[in-house]
Amino acid sequence: MARHIPKVWRTTTPEAAIAARRTGCVKALRRILGDRVGTPAFARAAGLLIKAATSAPFEGRPMYAALRAIPVPDDVVARLFHAGSLLREHRGDGHIAALMTEGVGGLEAHVLFALDMGMPAEKSGRLHHLPAAQLAAVIDGMRDRGLIGDDGWLSEPGRAVQQRVEALTDDLAARPYQSLEPDELEELMATLEPLATLLLAARDQDEGSGGSVRLNRARPDRGSLG
Repeated sequence: MARHIPKVWRTTTPEAAIAARRTGCVKALRRILGDRVGTPAFARAAGLLIKAATSAPFEGRPMYAALRAIPVPDDVVARLFHAGSLLREHRGDGHIAALMTEGVGGLEAHVLFALDMGMPAEKSGRLHHLPAAQLAAVIDGMRDRGLIGDDGWLSEPGRAVQQRVEALTDDLAARPYQSLEPDELEELMATLEPLATLLLAARDQDEGSGGSVRLNRARPDRGSLG
């Protein structure tokens, strides 16, 4: 964020950026999901998802609160996308709280995420821009805390921290779905699971051909403090 804000506002405005993001993602959803977006089941799922996504308290969740300030769109596809964005940021805010509970800072969170995914920290797209000395200092600090072993990968304590963070993130993300009745939640999952399969397949196909489909990627957390 510090690399691009506030200079990005010389190129666009927050309102224009939000509108462009929604327009592009809705167009992609319509292209990938085709006729499914016109079914009663899709409309029902969008309604249930909005119900869940707008039900949680927003205290202590700045990203979620910011999206809650945006009016819910009328278009059914835009409505579903907006609900998904709300739930993603609600989870992301909880993920940050979980990281803070474990004393994991922003850059440390990126390192933790990369190593957990089996990627050297310096190869991560979230870290490769950092000066080598700065990244080395972060890794050395995590090694001193016992989170990283002498081999440069997560130690057992480091992996335990990562697992606790993910478990607490899951717990903190549950609140919106508690607004749904059990049969509503079951109905929602039954409708969304085949749609998610189509979206993930389109993402994998696009990435394989060098493209860049970005539809709230499969991993739902933001993975860092900044």
